[in-house]
Amino acid sequence: MFIARCGATVFVVKQFIVCVPIYFLVAASAGAAGPLTLSEAEALALHDEPGQARLQAQSDAVAEKAVAGGQLADPRMRAGLMNLPIESGGFTTEGMSQVQFGVRQAFPPGRTLQWRTAQLERKAQALALLSNSRKRDVIAAVRHAWLGVYYWTHAREIVSANRPLFSDLVDVTRALYTVGRRNQQDLMQAELERSRIDDRLLMIDQSIGEARSELARWIGSDPAQRAVGPALPEWDDAPGLVELQHNLQSFPALTAATQEVAAGEAGINLAEQRYKPGWALDVGYGYRDGRLPGGGSRSDFLSVMVSVDLPVFRNKRQDRILAAAQSERRASLHAKTELHRVLLQQLQSAYRRWTDTGARLELYEQTMLAQAAGQSRAALKAYQSDAATFSDVMRALTGELEVRLDHHRLQVDRDRNYVALAKLGGLL
Repeated sequence: MFIARCGATVFVVKQFIVCVPIYFLVAASAGAAGPLTLSEAEALALHDEPGQARLQAQSDAVAEKAVAGGQLADPRMRAGLMNLPIESGGFTTEGMSQVQFGVRQAFPPGRTLQWRTAQLERKAQALALLSNSRKRDVIAAVRHAWLGVYYWTHAREIVSANRPLFSDLVDVTRALYTVGRRNQQDLMQAELERSRIDDRLLMIDQSIGEARSELARWIGSDPAQRAVGPALPEWDDAPGLVELQHNLQSFPALTAATQEVAAGEAGINLAEQRYKPGWALDVGYGYRDGRLPGGGSRSDFLSVMVSVDLPVFRNKRQDRILAAAQSERRASLHAKTELHRVLLQQLQSAYRRWTDTGARLELYEQTMLAQAAGQSRAALKAYQSDAATFSDVMRALTGELEVRLDHHRLQVDRDRNYVALAKLGGLL
């Protein structure tokens, strides 16, 4: 028995070592798992997605702070020995000597607790909405990545299917050259064009690898190596632009911006409470020992005190805090307006591209595909009968290939534009 090392997975069966390249194992496992559908890719991307989980955790944290922020401060307890003589006597000799116990409870000014809670609740809701917006972003990104793999995979199939035509052209040119009807330059040019097709296939393979890497970012490396579904999603219809613009108002990031504006308004109300006085209640009990000159026991003391804040120096504190809160509210309002304009522009552009791409697809499918195929067949026949030049044939064959690739790209681009409409118009 011997051991072989081949940079591959090694199987040992009855003392025989079989060395299988890892590439073929990955391909076999990917094929065994079946095509990766778009819905499956979305589910894989959303499962335990860290960005969405982070935003939800932040929302939960702020929601907990909102509960805590609406509570009174903890009361303070005090204990001490008061008026104990230090030159003569003791605890029982002086009438004012006592042991004091007290509790102090502070109350914030006005409706501070209510507005503090309201502000934090709005911020928590904004983060929860951003988590939902992140979900839409992830779905859109995964769809774009899946469509990228689909485009390059099927582009390779189109180029591979057209390669035999260029090989046939080489054979025809060689046969004509043998009988003296074509020169050596035509033969070399035909072989060069076939080599260009091979080079194009290599470039497409590189693009497929890059597209799978982008998809792996969202769903993991192993699922991203599987073949994608054989057909594009059926996204042929979309609502009108007016309806999509109406749906945009409920876009999670935009509603999150609305919650930020509401949090800013609560912040203004919170700052206004600082103009009102806060107060505190202090209750104390003083224990005295010893007896009065008449022989009776000394009475214990009960103390009740109320302290009130005096917000009279407002110029450098309350006024500044209120001005800051007003500026923060204006900033959040401007941010919402800016976001709405950006999203509206993206929606309008995506809708225009979606409709334009649909019109171009209709032109390709009704006329251009058939015209390109007919022209290449006619040019090849004419070339065989000396009625066309080699350049005519090459232009026809490469023209048909480019038309087929452009048609495929338009199909994928139309779906990519639909992805943007679905994200912004709530069609997920």
